[in-house]
Amino acid sequence: MSLAVVHHPAFCAEIPANHRFPMNKFRRVAEVLVEEGIVVPGGFHQPVPAPAAWVALAHDRAYVDQVFSANVPAPVAREIGLPMSEAVGFRARCATAGTVLTANLALEHGIACNTAGGSHHARKLHGAGFCVFNDVAVAIRLLMADGAIRRAMVVDLDVHQGDGTAQIFTDDPAVFTLSVHARRNYPVRKVASTLDIALEDGLGDAAYLEVLAASLPQALASYRPDIVFFNAGVDPHEDDRLGRLSLSDEGLEARDRFVIRTVRAAGIPLAGVLGGGYLADIDRLARRHATLHRVAAEFA
Repeated sequence: MSLAVVHHPAFCAEIPANHRFPMNKFRRVAEVLVEEGIVVPGGFHQPVPAPAAWVALAHDRAYVDQVFSANVPAPVAREIGLPMSEAVGFRARCATAGTVLTANLALEHGIACNTAGGSHHARKLHGAGFCVFNDVAVAIRLLMADGAIRRAMVVDLDVHQGDGTAQIFTDDPAVFTLSVHARRNYPVRKVASTLDIALEDGLGDAAYLEVLAASLPQALASYRPDIVFFNAGVDPHEDDRLGRLSLSDEGLEARDRFVIRTVRAAGIPLAGVLGGGYLADIDRLARRHATLHRVAAEFA
């Protein structure tokens, strides 16, 4: 069976061409997956935009309504760092629904991946750091509300700490949050995850993989979640504009393979989301992000 991959054209919203957030990567990731034969033309699973009731399971309803009506207060929009237009709000709804669909496909098939998602800086009260809605948090809350799962784990390997996810699930024993990130990177004020592993600047492939091998299998064995959400951000790469670590392309591939193999060997479904990655060269960035899907296809 081929890998189930979720995509929506709205994942790529119109923003100013000179904006530092590489919005066009989402379109290019989908194109790369078709070019490489990972997804057949027309073979993407397309989500229906998330309704407000879904999003409000993880976020304050007043903020949800502000995004839906494109009426986000200027200070919040500045903290998010995106022009909070109707298109950007619709994109957030589609990306969130995409992770919900990815999770349901993972529960059905064992593994599935989104071509967006991983907006881990969005907190309960509002978004931050290019993250409007916390798609993984919404998906977990919805799956639990539907009775599809009882326990979830978030394995967040984006170079930035998953502060929003940690904040939403603070004191919630039903969700285990693991964040492996650069200690001196954004956000300045971290929020405690279930397990935080803060890395020093310049850490390379071998040492990074040692850290992962010493933490993930033990966490899985002790917690036994019903599903794992894997944030496969590529910003730990040595040439990422917003990263402080020194992983290579080969190191990212080895990282993804280790995570997916470990989770699937334990018989646990895995939902992969894109996470962060920041390069001016969109094609190069998209091909790097597609590492998640290439590796996941080996386990489909």
